[in-house]
Amino acid sequence: MQVSPSLLSADFANLQRDVEMLNASAADMIHLDVMDGVFVPNISFGFPVIKAVQKIATKPLDVHLMIVEPQKFVSQVRDCGAEIMNVHYEVCPHLHRTIQQIKDAGMKAGVTLNPATPVSMLEDIVTEVDMVLLMSVNPGFGGQKFIPGTLKKVAQLRQLINQSGSKATIQVDGGVNMETGALLAQAGADILVAGNFVFSAEDPIATIEALHNL
Repeated sequence: MQVSPSLLSADFANLQRDVEMLNASAADMIHLDVMDGVFVPNISFGFPVIKAVQKIATKPLDVHLMIVEPQKFVSQVRDCGAEIMNVHYEVCPHLHRTIQQIKDAGMKAGVTLNPATPVSMLEDIVTEVDMVLLMSVNPGFGGQKFIPGTLKKVAQLRQLINQSGSKATIQVDGGVNMETGALLAQAGADILVAGNFVFSAEDPIATIEALHNL
């Protein structure tokens, strides 16, 4: 299982320390949640913070834009050193065009679905994306409880990917711990995003390793 710890739960007064901890861990990438207070009811951080993280990080940056009009910021995300740019289905009326913009900029393209958005919405685009992120909580805040219906969505998405021949990986974000992580692994997830569970642990490196071994 791949693990993408979310910096949303890091200690921002000691961000370099926490990024260096992730560098030393079994984490496969670093998840960065950009929130605008419009699409989601919270504001997190923007490009200056991502650029600062990129200077320290030795892991790929997995940038998740929880914002309206993400297509306007493709070049800025690229210039921050992101390997993956993930946009929400719900805010992209021209999703195919946005995915092409991301790829043309040299990044991998991801699409995120909110809990109430069905997997079937991706039938016409799943072969074009590198990653699908299923939100297992309503986006906007860390530390929320896992929505059990996500397990069914993961299984549905795995079936859609297999049937279509897509090479997209399945990432899940929200309420991930050892119990939900094991269930998600069984359902067919490839990557777990974990924030609060990792950064509130007594031993974050051991916690990341345990998730990695699921």
